[in-house]
Amino acid sequence: MHYVLLLVLACLLYGVLEYRAHVRNLRSIPIRVHVNGTRGKSSVTRLVAAGLRAGGIRTSEKTTGSASPYIGPDGEEEPVIMPGPPNIREQLSVFARARRDRARALVVECMALRPDLQFVSEHRIVKSTVGIITNVRPDHLDVMGPTVDDVAVALAGTVPGGTVLFTSEERRSEKLASTAEERGCEFHVVGTEGLAADVVDGFGYVEHLDNVALALAVCEHLGVSRDVALDGMRAARPDPGALTIHRVRERDKEIEFINAFAANDRESTHAVWKAVAPRSDPDRDVIVVASMRADRPDRAFQFGAILAEDLDADRYILAGGLTHPVLAGATKLGLPRDKIDDMAGRDAGDIFDHVVEVTGRRSIVIGVGNIGGTGGELVKLFQARSEAT
Repeated sequence: MHYVLLLVLACLLYGVLEYRAHVRNLRSIPIRVHVNGTRGKSSVTRLVAAGLRAGGIRTSEKTTGSASPYIGPDGEEEPVIMPGPPNIREQLSVFARARRDRARALVVECMALRPDLQFVSEHRIVKSTVGIITNVRPDHLDVMGPTVDDVAVALAGTVPGGTVLFTSEERRSEKLASTAEERGCEFHVVGTEGLAADVVDGFGYVEHLDNVALALAVCEHLGVSRDVALDGMRAARPDPGALTIHRVRERDKEIEFINAFAANDRESTHAVWKAVAPRSDPDRDVIVVASMRADRPDRAFQFGAILAEDLDADRYILAGGLTHPVLAGATKLGLPRDKIDDMAGRDAGDIFDHVVEVTGRRSIVIGVGNIGGTGGELVKLFQARSEAT
């Protein structure tokens, strides 16, 4: 019994000392930007950090999702290695590292999904001086749902107290605005008005205009001019999940591969499909590669309907660890079985070879679903074989 009591006391003491050290780290970093939302978190994190660095503010950043690197003030990326599965306590070590790097600003992407942990992430760990909620869309409904309005409530957990919040969300901004008012937080909805559409042309990948507008607004709020911040953003390394286009010539066939794996909800996937307009060239085959992670059954069930109802392709290739729900859902909704190739468990090399095999003279291949696992490996393969990106 005494040993149990001593162990409990030791754990409590460790927790107190750890949090006191974290408070010291917080006080040493005067600018703390916490990025949450459904889509674009990693991109906006990188854009804001790049803009602040360009403005002469010594800035560190930490993303999650497609990759989880710590990026120091010099722009160098290092993987954050933690024992066990991802945990919001990881952010404590990020703040400690940023303090050692003498960062004046730290931009961190929210790691939490559960509504209670989103609140803890903001109000116990980050205590942001600037909050960002990119948008509110239907994803992770098994954790934050069941409705999109419930997602808005969950994301509102990271509305900071007494500082400022920026968002690109317009349709469901009411909950964010009311929470900001309750917490004495200044609230800004950022649109793309006044920002020329060609402002994204200078990026080495396909960046969304609303992400750029949001990041520019935050940088301007923190004292960096729009032109300076934009130059820094254009020069920054994109997130691995950024939408990229790779042109490959293989066996006398021309293949244009669109990496849209990070657009993994219905609304985002539909937006990418509309922007890419794969049917605009009638002389090329349209192929969809849907990569599913085994640990995301909710997303797999959704993608059966997305393939059948939203994506008009000549052939659909299913990849990753959980393809059966996609296949069952798509065929139930009328997608012909002979247009679907189930390559569950096959590696990226096999899928690449199959894409080449089923391509006629020319094709456009659009990757959707998940960037993790097979999706990410397939992107690397196309990138390595590409004539142009």
